[in-house]
Amino acid sequence: MSNEFVILAGTAVTIGFVHTILGPDHYLPFIVLSKARQWSSMKTAVITFLCGIGHVLSSVVLGFIGIFLGIAVFKLEAVESFRGELAAWLLIAFGVTYFIWGMHRAIRSRPHKHLHLHENGDDHLHSHKHTGGHSHVHDPKSGGLTPWILFIIFIFGPCEPLIPLVMYPAAKGSIINVVIVVSIFGLTTIVTMLFIVFASFYGLSNLSLRKFEKYSHALAGLTILLCGGAIKFLGL
Repeated sequence: MSNEFVILAGTAVTIGFVHTILGPDHYLPFIVLSKARQWSSMKTAVITFLCGIGHVLSSVVLGFIGIFLGIAVFKLEAVESFRGELAAWLLIAFGVTYFIWGMHRAIRSRPHKHLHLHENGDDHLHSHKHTGGHSHVHDPKSGGLTPWILFIIFIFGPCEPLIPLVMYPAAKGSIINVVIVVSIFGLTTIVTMLFIVFASFYGLSNLSLRKFEKYSHALAGLTILLCGGAIKFLGL
């Protein structure tokens, strides 16, 4: 194993780690949605892992297409930039939609009173909510679309640093080194995502957020909206 390849592998680890840490879209959506939708630790891990796989593999496929077609790096980076724009807008749209739905749910769950009149002239007030009973956010039949939306967004979300990492060893004529570098970068990215998500998952589990529970979905949507906005307008 040459010193050049060792440096390249180390670069893949470093960039994969830093790229994930500095990209809030890699972990914030999973943290807030797992809390709002009361996902189990296993479900949170599976959804995070699959989205991470889709995120990395989409750029890998693009990189290999570039290798076999002889497309220049800057052209592939232009495609990745377009995908990044699209992913940011999708994240913003999802955040806005989820925030509106969450606020609607919070308002409907607010207790309020109704006056009931009886035939004998008596009347009484009773308090109730429009949500409750058997309607729970952790019901397996509810929220089934959310993980799929996240997965689609992550497929469109690019791994911009991966393209030059793939193209450099390819230019040296070593497909094996390309596979190794991609594997190192992908593993680092996904492990970092899982670590941050789980550290936050167990950290939040020890906090009492009962006062904000009815606004959990709205807050999740707002967080996702801000996350997409940070990517779009701040270049994170």
